Amino acid sequence: MTETRLPRGSRVRLGTVEGDLRADANVQIEVDGRLVVSGEARFDGDVDIDGDLQCRSFLSEDGVVRIRGSLIADDSVHARDGALEVGGEFRARRVDVDRGLRVQGPATAEEFEVGGILQGSSTLHATKVSVGGRLHLTGRLTAESVEAGGSVDVGDVELDTLEAGGLIHLNGGTVRRSIEVGGRFVADAPLTFGSLEVGGFAQLKGDGNGGSLDIGGVFTAHGNLAFSKLEIGGMGSIGGNATGETVEVGGKFDVGGSVRLTRTLEVGGFVSVHEELTADRLDLGGSLTARKAIFSSLAEVGGRVSTQDGLKAGRLVLRRRARASGPLVGGTVELEDRARAEDVFGDSVDLGERAEARRIYAARVRVRAGASVDEVSYTQSAEIDPGARLRVPARHVDVLPAFPL
Repeated sequence: MTETRLPRGSRVRLGTVEGDLRADANVQIEVDGRLVVSGEARFDGDVDIDGDLQCRSFLSEDGVVRIRGSLIADDSVHARDGALEVGGEFRARRVDVDRGLRVQGPATAEEFEVGGILQGSSTLHATKVSVGGRLHLTGRLTAESVEAGGSVDVGDVELDTLEAGGLIHLNGGTVRRSIEVGGRFVADAPLTFGSLEVGGFAQLKGDGNGGSLDIGGVFTAHGNLAFSKLEIGGMGSIGGNATGETVEVGGKFDVGGSVRLTRTLEVGGFVSVHEELTADRLDLGGSLTARKAIFSSLAEVGGRVSTQDGLKAGRLVLRRRARASGPLVGGTVELEDRARAEDVFGDSVDLGERAEARRIYAARVRVRAGASVDEVSYTQSAEIDPGARLRVPARHVDVLPAFPL
């Protein structure tokens, strides 16, 4: 195949080149319509092309190639120890740029591999995108996998996986499988995702709909959030409603609306739900406040719980020294040693030694030695141990008052 050679520092005007084109450093090419190279276009050092370039393949070494128009390559684009700037549309099968790639128009390739910075002012479509440093894209990013060693700052996305070592900032969109970032994650608009794992700070400014979330530091969702599992090691807040399977909170967590879980709420720190909380199970080692809380099977309280309308569970256990403010309602309610509650309603209520309650309404009641209660109303049986303290004797009634919740 023939080769057209452009010597160092030359300035030429080209249109169609049969065969290969090779240009040395500091060459300036003025384009007559469109520069079409039937073979390989190769550039050694800095080169400026004032127009569109179309070629079979593109190779540059040791410099910056600036193309003020579009770059269309039938095969690969490779910049060895160099950078590439494209002022218009960019299309290739595979792209491998060591230092940096900047594209003003739409960019399309099966694979982008950039060692430094990948920057685009329009859209990017690919199967795989791998960036060693920073990915910055103004428009929509569509790909199967995207990974960056540093940061990702893009518009809307439609991806399978997204991974970055430092920062991910995007508008919104869909990440079907997983998002992983070591530092900070921010989504400005509604986001759908498979899983979200963030080592530091995560913020969803719009609604979120996804699978599991694992946040090591601080999490904020301004709207509603739907998920399978939410795990927060530090602090978290949801401005709207939360809907999912399980929540595990090690620090502080606040929800402005309601929380509806199909499985478990596990709290080691502090949780505040401004409206209604429903789940299958509660494992509370810290503190919980809610307008009302309903658990279909079991609620175990090892710390403090406070409700306005009440807490209800199939089986409700206040562990040793636990505290409850607001009505407690359960099929079975147990207050262990030194636990303290206000009004308690249930089929069966058992006060352990030195436990305290204000009023008890139940079918069956057991008050153990050292326990203290103001009033007891029961319909079936009341077992009061010697040493238990009742302000007035237990009262047998035909009908109990209506239970809260």
